Amino acid sequence: MMGQGGARSFSLAEVRTDGWFDQLGGGSEAFSQLCEIVGARFVAFTAVAGVRITALEVDGRDPDRSMVEFSIGEDGAAQRLTLSDYRRRLAHALIVEQDGSSDPLELDEAPSPERLRLVIGARNLLLAPVLGIELLSLERDAAGALRLACRVDGAVALVEVAELRAIVSARIQLEVDQRKGSFAIDLSIVPEAERASREGDLERIVELLGRWPGPLSVFLRSAEGQAMSAEARSAIAHALGLLGTAHARLGQRELAEEIQRLGIQWASDGPRAPELFFRLGETLLDEGRGGEAIGFLRRALALARAILDDGDAERRALEVAARLALARAFEERERYAAALSSLERARSLGASSEALATVGARSRRALGASWEAVRAYLDAPAAPPKDAT
Repeated sequence: MMGQGGARSFSLAEVRTDGWFDQLGGGSEAFSQLCEIVGARFVAFTAVAGVRITALEVDGRDPDRSMVEFSIGEDGAAQRLTLSDYRRRLAHALIVEQDGSSDPLELDEAPSPERLRLVIGARNLLLAPVLGIELLSLERDAAGALRLACRVDGAVALVEVAELRAIVSARIQLEVDQRKGSFAIDLSIVPEAERASREGDLERIVELLGRWPGPLSVFLRSAEGQAMSAEARSAIAHALGLLGTAHARLGQRELAEEIQRLGIQWASDGPRAPELFFRLGETLLDEGRGGEAIGFLRRALALARAILDDGDAERRALEVAARLALARAFEERERYAAALSSLERARSLGASSEALATVGARSRRALGASWEAVRAYLDAPAAPPKDAT
């Protein structure tokens, strides 16, 4: 159906896979026993990943030490792992090998079921109902942005395809963590992660916090997560910011972006929000996506002014860093006057000469004497008011 301004809504009735797993076993007693030992969702994950379990040796004293024999694909060699290791490897394969596309649909074409499957991803369509995610429709706004209408934990939300992949990945990881029964959000390790950040020990940050994003993505939408104190939410947001930046500097920028967006959700409108918007803007900028980065960096500055105290040293440092990043983003977009204006603002906030020297040369060459004239005007003392008489 057509919406306002060319917006469209596409039904997913023909591509949903609700109930596929319930039909898989066909009432087989052996299938039910397999689900009981391995875990029903892990049996579903096995089917989606194209893995065949060929034998299972059950350890009655410690089921997690049961041995699973399996093969991948039709001609794959037999492999053996303990049940706990098998679950971890299976989850990792599904998380890493996510599918789906953000390719836009033509507004003047009614997309075929095959096209919709391509955009959403066949694996996502199979995993969603197993993980308690109901896909309702694919929405496209007048600007061409795609969103999926989903029901998650009883609440309907509009999410991007990339966000659906993140939710699916988080729920897969949570299945593994719940089986291990050892995961907890321990806020006492955040200071250690901060220390590792100051020392540039990126691997240590990932070691400390790397398991947080999956469970936190699910926990955020739970009643318990919504009821957390503002202080705890800020600590979690800060930790996700540290982790996201660590991944970005390790070259894992797609993962970094997902984590930083999750951090923004945890930060809400709290005191860590400016930091999270800045970190995401910086990540996008380092990816060569300066146009996208500008909006996040401006949001960081606006929130810093609205939320943080004027004399706060952290606010001043964030404003300087954001202004310098904005200068880089503007220069990338060939908005040279805006780039140099941002540099001047960073200078007035106390940016070091070393930091100021890292950007602006291209803009100064492009503007030449024109910029010097504007700068002289800006630096000139204000004229005294004329005598009203």
